[in-house]
Amino acid sequence: MWIRILEVSGKAVLKLFLLSFIGFFLVKRNVLNKERSKNLSRFVVGVSLPVMIFCQLIKNFNFNQFSNWWVFPIISFVITLLGLIIATLFFPFLNGLSYKLQFLSLVAFQNSGYLPLALVAAILPKEKLGLMFIYIFLFLLGFNLIMWSLGVFLICASKKKMHFELANFFSPPAVATILTLILIYFRLNKFIPFFIYRPLEILGDTTLPLAMIVVGASLAQLHLDKIDKKAMFFLILAKLIIMPTLGLFFIIRFKLSELISLLILIELAVPSATSLSLIVNHYKKEDLLISQGIILSHLFSLITLPIFLSLYFSWIW
Repeated sequence: MWIRILEVSGKAVLKLFLLSFIGFFLVKRNVLNKERSKNLSRFVVGVSLPVMIFCQLIKNFNFNQFSNWWVFPIISFVITLLGLIIATLFFPFLNGLSYKLQFLSLVAFQNSGYLPLALVAAILPKEKLGLMFIYIFLFLLGFNLIMWSLGVFLICASKKKMHFELANFFSPPAVATILTLILIYFRLNKFIPFFIYRPLEILGDTTLPLAMIVVGASLAQLHLDKIDKKAMFFLILAKLIIMPTLGLFFIIRFKLSELISLLILIELAVPSATSLSLIVNHYKKEDLLISQGIILSHLFSLITLPIFLSLYFSWIW
């Protein structure tokens, strides 16, 4: 089981690294410059990501089939809250409000879609896989909403402009989530013809590769000597060790169902969200920790993720 989990998680993370390397390479070859990468980021945040959210919800969700659907967004809120609490414990060791808020975002928000989907697709048997996919999509309902509202607010906040800005809670992905849920609730999604839905689905499928290209482009513009080793050490400790350890303890203590417990553990054990780099670029904020945090957390998750999954399958299943 250990070798299988290591292979699956390693391949999933490696795919992300290969995609980000394309962005890194394009910048180094002067195909992408700073302005072009920002324009690409604006396209992802403003167009392809909202379209992907719309298509995924239209395709996989309805209120009648899952009467307890609200449980999964609540789980996502609780996991985010846990990350916020744990991150604040390290604030005394970090200097500067912007550093602290970007560190906070890296700990609180995780790669909640692509990696979990890739992992469960290779680990679970087919008879359990379909239901697990639905659980992940329901989890993403809450995650996308809070990620593209609170996450945007945290990164856009500063010493000079720390007050609440309502606009930060209505980014294009957040609006897409809310409006699509309204369409589904009133069953208006049934009137969307396939010849319109299919091109939108193709457009939404470009989100992940484009997002990782943006991450790689951001990394290429960093100076390696400016990597904050102390902050990165605390990030790995908080995100990849403390959070999944608490999750494993919670699962064992309360004996949750196998699929829900697996969902919780995976979401607590995966690395930082790649979408944070999109937010930084889209809102023209200085990338102090985000890109290095995304890359290094994914790199170290090659070790920590298989360990916690192996512990889970050894003790729970």
